Amino acid sequence: MTEKPRAADPVESGSTPGGSATAGQSEQPRVVIRDNRRISKPEVPAATDAGADSPAEGLVEDVEIVVDEIKVEAASVDGPPVVDAPAQPVEGTAPAVAAPLGAELEALRAELDERTRDLQRVTAEYANYRKRVDRDRSLVQEQATGSVLAALLPILDDLDRAREHGDLVGPFGTVAEQLTTALGKFGLSAFGEQGDPFDPTRHEAVAHQTSADVTEPTCVQVMRRGYQLGERLLRPAMVAVADPE
Repeated sequence: MTEKPRAADPVESGSTPGGSATAGQSEQPRVVIRDNRRISKPEVPAATDAGADSPAEGLVEDVEIVVDEIKVEAASVDGPPVVDAPAQPVEGTAPAVAAPLGAELEALRAELDERTRDLQRVTAEYANYRKRVDRDRSLVQEQATGSVLAALLPILDDLDRAREHGDLVGPFGTVAEQLTTALGKFGLSAFGEQGDPFDPTRHEAVAHQTSADVTEPTCVQVMRRGYQLGERLLRPAMVAVADPE
């Protein structure tokens, strides 16, 4: 069975079998179905009207079935058919799109540089903070140790006077030596001996005289030894100074 669309003629389509077309519907496209089957025509009596429309025996009868009321939207569209085609780049679009992208990229780079500088500044500040804290901790520890040792200096002076008089013997002398050794482990050291050059930053002169035996100001007598904790001066030495004549 073959479908062949045929434009219907308004004059000839008035009595088409299989459908009825009105004057308003004749302008719309219709679907025509043809049946090209061979139909054997039986013998017709002689009394049949000769004017009747009947195909001869052995011929192919074309049966046309017109289906009305089928609306084709494409037929109502005027103009040439629309063909989809790939979009073509418009000249001048690429620079217009690249301009905002470049500006955004520059803004991101500037923000990244700023964040990097902030991180470096914070890292440097933290490193300086740690150094300052460590320095302050060491200073506080040294000050605390110095305060304790400064309180023990009069005891050391008594031990020195006992040693000069020969009283630092026996068990008492052993205890004195152990105490001196234990304090030395904390960084305490004594200075001030007879014959040392006079240093006003470390010596306290309580007597002054002249002598032909010296060529520069010299400590000729030590009345009390001085002590220092590392590089920190705890107490200057009390001495008598002799100047050259």
